[in-house]
Amino acid sequence: MKQLLQDLKDGRTHVADVPAPTPTAGQVLVRVRASAVSAGTERMLVDFAKSGLLGKARRRPDLVRQVLRKARRDGIMTTLRAAQGRLEAPLPLGYSCAGVVEAVGEGVEDFAVGDRVACAGAGYANHAEFAAVPQNLCALLPADASWDEAALTTLGAIALQGFRLSEAKLGETVAVIGLGLLGQLAARLAKAAGCRVFGVDLDEARLKVARAAGVEAVLRAEAERAGAAFTDGRGFDAILIAADGATNDPIELSAALARERGVVVAVGNILLGVPRDAFYRKELTLKVSRSYGPGRYDPAYEEGGLDYPYAYVRWTEQRNMAEFVRLMSGGALGLGPIITHRLPIASGTEAYALISGGDRGALGVVLEYPDDASATTRVDLSAETAANPGEGVGVLGAGAFAAGVMLPAIKASGASLRGIASPSGTHAKNAAERFGFAFAASKAEEVLNDAGTATVVILTRHDLHAEQVCAALAAGKNVFVEKPLCLSAEELKRIDAARRTAKGILAVGFNRRFAPMTETLKAAFKDVAGPKAVQIRVNAGALPPGHWAADPAQGGRLIGEGCHFIDWANFVVGAAPVGADARALGRKPGEQDWVLRLHYADGSAADILYTSEGDAALGKERYEVHGGGVSAVMEDFRRLSVYRGGKQRTSRDWTSADKGHARQWNAFFAAVRAGGPACVSWDEIALTTRAALAARESLRRGAPVEVEK
Repeated sequence: MKQLLQDLKDGRTHVADVPAPTPTAGQVLVRVRASAVSAGTERMLVDFAKSGLLGKARRRPDLVRQVLRKARRDGIMTTLRAAQGRLEAPLPLGYSCAGVVEAVGEGVEDFAVGDRVACAGAGYANHAEFAAVPQNLCALLPADASWDEAALTTLGAIALQGFRLSEAKLGETVAVIGLGLLGQLAARLAKAAGCRVFGVDLDEARLKVARAAGVEAVLRAEAERAGAAFTDGRGFDAILIAADGATNDPIELSAALARERGVVVAVGNILLGVPRDAFYRKELTLKVSRSYGPGRYDPAYEEGGLDYPYAYVRWTEQRNMAEFVRLMSGGALGLGPIITHRLPIASGTEAYALISGGDRGALGVVLEYPDDASATTRVDLSAETAANPGEGVGVLGAGAFAAGVMLPAIKASGASLRGIASPSGTHAKNAAERFGFAFAASKAEEVLNDAGTATVVILTRHDLHAEQVCAALAAGKNVFVEKPLCLSAEELKRIDAARRTAKGILAVGFNRRFAPMTETLKAAFKDVAGPKAVQIRVNAGALPPGHWAADPAQGGRLIGEGCHFIDWANFVVGAAPVGADARALGRKPGEQDWVLRLHYADGSAADILYTSEGDAALGKERYEVHGGGVSAVMEDFRRLSVYRGGKQRTSRDWTSADKGHARQWNAFFAAVRAGGPACVSWDEIALTTRAALAARESLRRGAPVEVEK
């Protein structure tokens, strides 16, 4: 399918052929018929991408601080590779489209194949021939709704949410500052609600469009005088600021136009340097509208499909979309004059030339799509086949970890890169081109069923690991799966049964045991026969609200990342853990703060502190091991000190934190080439997994739990 993408390095937009997305649970696959280009939001993205590294740093100092912290912790080379990976990933453009449902994912009940729908959401409702969109970001369209007007639904819902926050009522006066696409929609919605509407802009052409809809509209220079006349000197009941730009004039003008105790709603992307004296004297209320309504930025609503109770949350983002559709299809909004440009998707770059060129006459820019678009889930890039039939590697998952860590290691090993799959298709295509895969796909089956693929690397979300491991083993493949192996004892049993009859080798991404400094540290204790005391501190940092890694369905942070440190302790101690005693700190979701003590059969003990409450300037990981008169301290895999006989020996890596990813892959792939044995035994993999499951159970019970043998 064709999709409009933007390169973050230079801001270039281009139309690419990528695999059509595959709808996951709770999503619908939509054949897009029209999508709307948001002049404000999308021009801002284009300008940011074109700004160069220095310009990007000035616009996003928060990201600069993140990069500097990472460089201090992980080293400059590790940080540069991560930043390079981010910049080389193209950005899907668009967030408002309309089309016909082609397929529905598991759990979708409110939509069926053939339904006409409007769709919302950055990263979902893209400028593409097909879009996989969560069901709560879709609204049904009536049969008479035109595709180009329906494509404006997301923007209409944004304008509608801003108007709702104003609480303007029938007969009240509403001023709209900024008559671009969003402002034109807001003005029409206020008119439809029975308000008297006044508009302000810098461009005469936009004023004419607003006037044609019955809005009294004036240039900025006339706004205060004309506004006073419009309201008989009383001021406006509500002000909707739909302007966009790095100036404080809109917020200052709103204070001048508002009546005493009026309401000002910031809908557009403006500066909020509130003039305190003006707002104080009139006792004004300032509200900042959060996009298209309640549910926005809530993963449980947008991605999980959890709706809010109608009686308590009357207007969610989906209900705002549906109401805009109702008003649009009933003819109450008169949207025709707003749509100023219609272009085919093949000419999508011209749409961005219009908005980035500052053409203020470009209001509603709509991209149109052909009826015969192909929904193929695979795009072939080359006819390459493995020189050695046993060395073809396929990958499931093309996220940041894959692109920044694993794929460079796999490519450097000399493996023949067959195919890479990701449900979005876009990420898979980018990774395939960047690293030299023969094909890109949006369905895992394209990789699993590929005859040239002998080894499957699984880098997907945690809840998919067990199912995909079993499927790959059943297909006769070698399997390398990123941690965790699975999320439950039942899944572990299924994997154990699958690998017993499988021909391939199975490995799990417990890479820290392969780190060079880990191997040096363990060698320091090779003559220590007695028990060891291990202390591990993980200053993990807090996850953003709603982050997938904190989702219990993904295993939370104890299973999802804690297994790394359990495996490291098991490896260094060299004995089997027999008991786990975990306690939670606080009540954050996703097991973000906990302490765990592991007891070992030889009398050793390992204490793991995992916290999201530490300062970001402190390193992430610190390891201490003591036993037999030897002590060792390792910090972030960049500094290792070994103490023996009253002497200290310290080694450092100034440029990067080598956590063993490449070394583990090379050991695994060498085993594949040699036909075995595996670089880490199944007994060790299963033991680490059982210990992690026992730790989670202990955390839930608040009591010690034995580790299953």
